Amino acid sequence: MNSRYKISLIAPIYGVEPYIRKFAESFLGQTYEDIQFIFVNDGTKDRSMEILEALIEEQFSHLRSRITIINKENGGLPAARKSGLEVAEGEYVLFADSDDWLELNTVERVMSVAERTDADIVYFDLVKEYGGGKRSVRHERTYTAESRLKWIENIFNYRSSGYTQTKCFRRKLYTENRIVTPKLGMHEDICLMAQIIFYAQSVAYLPEPLYHYRKDNPGAMCSQPRPLRHIASSRNMMGVVEAYKDHLKGSPFEFVADGIVLRAGWHSMIHNCNLFEEFPWLSEAIKKAKVSTNYRTPLLFQLFVKAYNRLCKR
Repeated sequence: MNSRYKISLIAPIYGVEPYIRKFAESFLGQTYEDIQFIFVNDGTKDRSMEILEALIEEQFSHLRSRITIINKENGGLPAARKSGLEVAEGEYVLFADSDDWLELNTVERVMSVAERTDADIVYFDLVKEYGGGKRSVRHERTYTAESRLKWIENIFNYRSSGYTQTKCFRRKLYTENRIVTPKLGMHEDICLMAQIIFYAQSVAYLPEPLYHYRKDNPGAMCSQPRPLRHIASSRNMMGVVEAYKDHLKGSPFEFVADGIVLRAGWHSMIHNCNLFEEFPWLSEAIKKAKVSTNYRTPLLFQLFVKAYNRLCKR
């Protein structure tokens, strides 16, 4: 696979007018030189693109040859990221969200580790920014290629983060393997990164908080009501499991599928969204699923789902 750049940075843009300037200054102002910058305009209706274009003209016109802007109809975050990947020419890829910001040496620090270790994935820490000066650092655990299945399990059970923004990965992991793209913008990063991690042959951890994740954006998906987030999350996870279910053994989701279907059953019950109709195979999967204290869904709730499934004779 030919690579024109060492790394491609990909940033979807939608409804981030108050934040785009700070983000773009940190994105385009990286101290590392061999970067392709990709902005995906996901049909934003505000002035985000106007502000971005003006900023490029004012401060970053010298980078024009390395900046790619994709304009598309609104299709959601996963589709926007996929559009960026399709035009990426870097050996490595790193995503960023356009309401956040990066340390100016983020790429330099990450690529120094990538070049020293030749790792397929370099992952690092982030800072959660709550506004008003309140923040917290999310430190990661240390993993190796040999422990990547435990990494995937921990991501699905919220013991590790699934953020795409803190995982710089070799682009061929995406282009040379089967990667299923989730449809909705909730925990789509977990679904994507589980697959990328599964195919990695080497990983390296950089214990530095280089990415600032904004938690005070009222328009962010994580700010939506909990029932909507639960439903979107389960639909995403069920969608990728459905794509793998006939060949689940030896797949990225082999050891997390039971937890996913039991969680979907629970969300269907408490939010009355009837995922059993959307995924007709869900009932049979719940019958076969093993309960476990390792899952995100508490054990008692898993047992409720099992009983509900039997009583309804699904």
